[in-house]
Amino acid sequence: MKTEECNKVKLAQQGDADVLAELIHEHYSFLYKYLVKVTMDPALAEDVAQDTILRCIEKIHLYDGSSSFSSWLMTMGTRIYIDQMRRKKREKNWLFKERGIRRIRWQFESRNEEWDGVLESLANLSSEHRITVLLKHYYGYTYEEIGEMLSIPSGTVKSRVATGVRQLREEMR
Repeated sequence: MKTEECNKVKLAQQGDADVLAELIHEHYSFLYKYLVKVTMDPALAEDVAQDTILRCIEKIHLYDGSSSFSSWLMTMGTRIYIDQMRRKKREKNWLFKERGIRRIRWQFESRNEEWDGVLESLANLSSEHRITVLLKHYYGYTYEEIGEMLSIPSGTVKSRVATGVRQLREEMR
């Protein structure tokens, strides 16, 4: 790191807001251009860059100078982006699952069929556990048949069924 930049970082760490603003201004364009390449979305890159700058302001005291200041910003930006993508994936999966559960519940109730706690609990199982439990205990297939259907060893089927049944029992208490 350049001596001038090192001095600016030290002043920023000591609470000099003007110097911190100057540092951020000097590195923002570089950070943004990097994040555009990472995200392939200028609007998302702008959001991640802003989150990165906020994190930089909050964590400036943790910067130890072992890498360049721009590398530190890039590392934070990359981690923020990855965290956001993980969060969006979890949210998308949860929404998809919730919509499916509501749709199925509505279909049951509109036909005056009972929606009971077992179906609610089944909905809370992972798909790999739900499928094996249904095939084994609802449709009566053998472990070997399920293994062939899913292209997995029968031992894996047994494990998934056992885990799924255990989770159902815990949830139904």
